[in-house]
This record gives sequence, C-alpha cells and structure tokens, in this order.
Amino acid sequence: MEALDQTSKVPTGDASAPPASALRVDGLSKHFGAARVLDNVSLEVKRGEVHGLLGQNGSGKSTLIKILAGFHAPDPGARLEVGGHPIDLPLAAGEFMKLGIAFVHQHLGLIPSMTVLENLLVGEHAVAPNWRIDWGRQAQRARELFRRFGLALDPGVPVERLTSVERALLAIVRAFDQLERIEGTATRLLILDEPTPFLPADDVGRLFALVRGIVAEGASVIFVSHDIDEVCELTDRITVLRDGRLAGSLATRDARKSEIVELIVGRAVDLTAMRPPVRALGEERLIVTGLRGRMVRDVSMTVRAGEVVGLTGLMGSGYDEVVQLTFGATAATAGTIALDGAESEAARMAPHRSVKAGIVFIPADRLAAGIVPTLSVTDNVTLPVLGQFGGSTWLDRGKMRRHAVDRIDAFDVRPRSPDALMSALSGGNQQKVVLAKWFQIKPRLVLLDEPTQGVDVGAREQVFAEIRKVSADGAAIVCASSDHEQLAAICDRVLVFSRGQIVASLSGDQISKSAIAEACYITAETPIEAK
Repeated sequence: MEALDQTSKVPTGDASAPPASALRVDGLSKHFGAARVLDNVSLEVKRGEVHGLLGQNGSGKSTLIKILAGFHAPDPGARLEVGGHPIDLPLAAGEFMKLGIAFVHQHLGLIPSMTVLENLLVGEHAVAPNWRIDWGRQAQRARELFRRFGLALDPGVPVERLTSVERALLAIVRAFDQLERIEGTATRLLILDEPTPFLPADDVGRLFALVRGIVAEGASVIFVSHDIDEVCELTDRITVLRDGRLAGSLATRDARKSEIVELIVGRAVDLTAMRPPVRALGEERLIVTGLRGRMVRDVSMTVRAGEVVGLTGLMGSGYDEVVQLTFGATAATAGTIALDGAESEAARMAPHRSVKAGIVFIPADRLAAGIVPTLSVTDNVTLPVLGQFGGSTWLDRGKMRRHAVDRIDAFDVRPRSPDALMSALSGGNQQKVVLAKWFQIKPRLVLLDEPTQGVDVGAREQVFAEIRKVSADGAAIVCASSDHEQLAAICDRVLVFSRGQIVASLSGDQISKSAIAEACYITAETPIEAK
C-alpha cells in the first residue's frame, strides 16, 4: 500500500496504479442540532463511471456534497476513501482538490466580465505564487484543451457573451483541467451538482457528450439531478437518498423509471395517470392575435377561463418566447393581446401593466428573475401585496411575518421558516414560494415558463396541484415547457411550435407524452390558428 505523507491527508507514491474505486463513503451521518439530515449513508463511485445521485429536496444530497467539499464536518464515525486510500474526516476547506475531486455547481462559478481564458485560469492563479502569466502560451493551451473535447470556444471572448450551454461546458472543462494538473493522485472525480436545470433540452445533449468524453479520458463523475430521464440517459449507476437515508442503489440499465420514482418519493407516483379530467371551461379570457417577436411570427391563440394550455416545440421554435411577449418581459414587434375583452397592443405590454391587469409570470430562471435571493421568505412573499401592511413610510413587520407563515403553510414550504433567506431554500421550495407569492393576488392569467425546472418529483406533484387549484378558481393558464410528461399531466390543450409558428394542436385524449414528442417533429410549413 502507498504511504501517506504525514503532513497531508493526500496519498503519495505510485499515482499510476488503478484505484479500487474513485470514492467510497461509509457510515456518513450529520446532525444540525437535534435535526438529523444524514443517517448512516454509504456511497461508492467506481472508477470510470457516471454515478447518479437522486433524491427530493431535503433528502440530504446537498449536505453530502458539502461534506465532500469540506464545508460541513460529518458526525464522528464516518469513513472516506478516495482512490482506495483512507482519508481523515473532516476535510479542510479546499482539500478536495488535492485529493483529485472537483465540483461544478448549478451556478457554475464563472465571472461574466472576465474572458474565457481568465475564467479558465482564475482558480489556479488565485492560490499560486506565480505572478507572471504567459498569456499567449496559455491561450494556445486553452485552444488545444477545447479542441480535444470538440468545443469551439474563443479564449479571448468575455464569458457574458457565451450562451448558457457554452458557460456550462466551460465550467466543466475548467474543472477537469484543474484535476489533470494535480500531481500525486490517480483519482479524477468530477461532481456535477445540477448543471442542467436552466439548459434547453438540445443543449443538455451537448453537455452529456462532454461528460462522456471526460469519462473516456479516465475520470469518474457524480451527476446530481432532479431529472430522472437525464439520469437514466447519462449514468451507469444510481444512488437515491430519502429523508437523509440510503433508499437504494441500482444499475441504471436495469432500473425502471417507476422504480426510481418510488425510491425517491417512498410510494408509487404515476405522472402519466395524472391527466386532468374533462371540465366545463369559462368564456374566452385571453385572445392573442398576430403576435411577433424575435422568433415567433403571426401567432394567434385563445385561452378560456379555467383552461391550461401548454406550449412546446423543439429548441429555437419560439414557444417559450410567447409567454415572455404576453407578459411584456421582452418586447413584441407586432400583435394584440386581449384579456377579458380589454385589448392592448402587444408592443405596449410591460410587467407592471400586466400585474395591474391580473397577469402573473413565473419565469424559468427563478434565481435571476423570480425571487430576490438576499431577502427573506417573508419579504419575497409579501412583495406584491405590501400595501396591506402599512403606508409609504412604515411596514407592520409582525403582520407581514404572520401572513408569510400562512402562505408557507398553504404551499408546504420547507423549512417552515419565514425568516430564512430565499437563497438557503432548495429549488423546489423556492418555486413554491414564487407560486405562493403570485397566486395570492388571484390572477386572471398565469404565464408559466418551465414551472418544474430543477424541482424534484415529489415537489412537482405539489406544483401541479397548485396550478390546478388556481385554474379551478377561473384563471387561464399558459405553460411553456420542454417537459412533455409535465404537459401531459396538467394541460387541457397543447400547442406545438415550429419555426415560430403553431403547427399542431392536441387536446383531450390526443394528449400524451409520446404524442407531444411526435408532434414536435412535424415539418409542416403551414401554421394553424389555435382556437
């Protein structure tokens, strides 16, 4: 066995010997006061595999990841092996890198104002004593690195000019490059902590191709995600946590989706059987005529009171732009929008006018556009109704807090803490706060953009239930989504887009996950008018 350097926990010696496993954790527990968030969890990641880590919000996934990052110390008794070598716990902050472990978190850790090359080097030069950088040589090395993985990134371009998928690819390649440059360890373990929630479906394929290329180069990967379909497509094995305990571990190729869902939730959940019943709908509430934007052209549609209409299509088809144009989040170039007979030019729509008219918009990127992360749950929930709690110079904070508790209870937000910062909540609970915030104003029209993106399967059921409640109260719902299973579960009608126009309309018994997917590949050039 290789010797361990007594001044470090990092194994030294023959780094070329293949390790028995990339990572092994046994007996991992963690308490925060009286609350037990991890209970005797074990996890093994084999060399050269992509290992999926699944579980509802609050299952313990984030705590496990933070222990590996040295952010939290586990309870005594836990055992950790990296590359077959026992490692003392807790890890010091930053020690994971010396062990051959790198993290890519959901928000990537890139600095938009800096160039691709500067972001590639920032981690290394933040800790290295070398104050001189040969920019020409480093730019050439970056091009060779990108070429190796089939990426067409310009080292001199600011990151703020990259697309969302290019930023994710850069963050992953940067992490792998850092691992390759570590001396004295044979382990290269990349932990991807939900890197896909804000990526369109086609871009996820590019990210997966990069991950497979990295694994082919000898790395192992832990892929943390709420998307079961993505996990089934990418991984070799899956570990599921539930309520802080190990619910199960299984080979992906042998796993059925229903089996994985049951491990996550603790009971059977059949999303395909959640079709809404046929209901009597109200009068026409929303009439969109001749809508034009950057991608959509001459889109016309109607939505009735109480109706849930889904919008979908392939990437770049323009379906997601419709809800943004209708709300005024992006400017339309033509068209009219009528709500309960009151007609406005689409180009004049603006968020503040929309909210006053009873229109609310739940954006896909909730961190950037749906919440204020640095404010509390109370402050976020009460933003649309601040007038109820005082005048222009004072606010009744006690009344605000009591109101927030009522909304938290109604939407089952966890933890049940009105004083918690929004940034501290999981993605599913953040989304429930967003719904609680906007549904309290009794909207006439709800515009949803990927409403369950980054939300676990258990919280999805709750989000669906809240959408059904507000539609039962008479609101018209328009839901833009690439998740065909979600659309099949909640929609009375689904409109399919291609090249900025509606090319298919499905309703009633025509709606199913497979039927929606098939319709998305229609190549019809003649648009239809969706009544």
